[in-house]
Amino acid sequence: MSPGIFEDRKSVRDDLAVLLGEMPLFSGLPPAVLHDIAAAAEWLSLPGGAVLFSAGEPADALYVVLSGSLAVLTADGRVQGRFLARLAAGDTVGEMGLISGHPRTANVVALRNTELARISSRAFNEVLRRDPEAMWRIAQLMVSRLERMDSPPRAHVRGASTFTVLPQSLEVDFAGFSTALVKALSQFGRTELVWNARAGTHTSQWFNNVESSNDFVVYVADPTPNRWTKLCERQADALLLLARAESPAGSWAALRWPHDHSLTPQRWELILAHDSAIETGAAARWLANLPDIPHHHVQSATDYSRLARMLAGRAVGLVLSGGGARGFAHIGAIRALQEAGIPVDLLGGTSMGGILGAGVAARWSIDEMTERFRHYFVECRPLRDYTLPFVSLVSGHRVSRMLFEAFGELAIEDLPLGFFCVSSNLTAGHIHVHRRGELWRALRASVSVPGVLPPVVHEGDVLVDGGAMNNLPVDIMLESGRGPVIGCDAGADRAFATHGDDIDVPLPWQVMRWVKARRQLPNIFQILWRTGMVNSSALTATQRGKTDLLLRPPLAEIDMLNWKAFEQAIQAGYEYTARRIEELPEDCPLWRSLGLAGE
Repeated sequence: MSPGIFEDRKSVRDDLAVLLGEMPLFSGLPPAVLHDIAAAAEWLSLPGGAVLFSAGEPADALYVVLSGSLAVLTADGRVQGRFLARLAAGDTVGEMGLISGHPRTANVVALRNTELARISSRAFNEVLRRDPEAMWRIAQLMVSRLERMDSPPRAHVRGASTFTVLPQSLEVDFAGFSTALVKALSQFGRTELVWNARAGTHTSQWFNNVESSNDFVVYVADPTPNRWTKLCERQADALLLLARAESPAGSWAALRWPHDHSLTPQRWELILAHDSAIETGAAARWLANLPDIPHHHVQSATDYSRLARMLAGRAVGLVLSGGGARGFAHIGAIRALQEAGIPVDLLGGTSMGGILGAGVAARWSIDEMTERFRHYFVECRPLRDYTLPFVSLVSGHRVSRMLFEAFGELAIEDLPLGFFCVSSNLTAGHIHVHRRGELWRALRASVSVPGVLPPVVHEGDVLVDGGAMNNLPVDIMLESGRGPVIGCDAGADRAFATHGDDIDVPLPWQVMRWVKARRQLPNIFQILWRTGMVNSSALTATQRGKTDLLLRPPLAEIDMLNWKAFEQAIQAGYEYTARRIEELPEDCPLWRSLGLAGE
């Protein structure tokens, strides 16, 4: 046990009794029983990296985390095991084995210096003997946990509270970065910056006090694998791997697990600091050795606010649906969000929503997006390069040329804001999520309406419009666990209607009479476009319910292929979104996440 801890044992045991009463496992027990449990508890101090218990050991006690943090790891034969869960102050561990009588099924290790209260099986059984109703409450808790295990995992905000800045080398300005990050995090709570010079000689209890008295703590490690750096890594919920983007890609010599971040309980985040504009290919160069971790670009002061929201689980994700010409309503919706002061930190989309989302992720202004997309879709008419319909009605050359002209050789990972788009993999029968590679090519796949545009072939698989399987990919945005999600569904209204009763197309010599009768029948483009989306309608309805703010602009009067309704769609999206924002309650999840609740 660390010196100076629990000097007033009675006070600490009283606090433990109160803490136990707030836990589901012990809630409702009489105060006298809670105090008896607290009195029988043993006090443990576990140094960072030490094993609390291992799989296969007898379950002879349960533990209450008083301070610090534990990691639950699988027992799959590897030294570290796969990370399953993080336990923080106030959590319990080991009770399931204690109740079932079975040996431990996982490994539990201390992520940092951790203080625990150990409640032996004898003391626990005494509780059950004295209060039979406790067994009923515990049985209910076990059933609830088993139900959660059998249910599909729910996405959750994956915020952190302690961060370690790990510079790749001395050439990166980690002092300036850390100071700016602390300032940005301070808008969400009390934040403290801890350096080696200040904390190198302090005890583990000092670190626990710093973390318990702050909402966020940022530790600044050294680029070398010294004692201080190892301590910083151990204390972190998230490791921020900071590198100068323009430098040749290198490794982090100080990393405890340099080759496999899946073995570590901490999140890894790659931070690329840029001297000026984002260098094309820089992200791919640095991600070559870290292919599966998220990355962030930092160019200017505004990027620190976005990074703080991302790290704290308060980032705003915007998902844009497909919908043809109706998708221009997204421009109006984005304008209304910006005017309301709602930042957009992550973008995701399908088909037209993917193209417009890429413009936002590239940090195009509203005026720039309006002018660009008016030129590309209204003036250039990219769907007019008809061809023999062996694969599709149009050749797709105009669309490909338009996308390349708009985004050039830009890679998705080079976008200033996080971005993904989706296409439908007809070969494998599942959604394909594009997070890396050439942006224009990913968008070309996402907008390839079956029968209208030729599919895109990727590594032998045939990719078509994402709307065929998922026209509003909110679930994919939720997987990031970064914060609230706004969904804008521009494909929700009826695609078209007809007042005619014809079954067959008239014979050639009857066409003129048929036209004069003004038959309002859908054309082949409308039919194929709608057919490409209709199969995902049920899923889209489910996706709407997963959003924190759902936007469904009224667009029934706009044909999905009426590109000349450009201004009308934008205005409809703007007016509708502005009204929806005004109607939001002051304590809604979106305002709370941004720290604006009650304003």
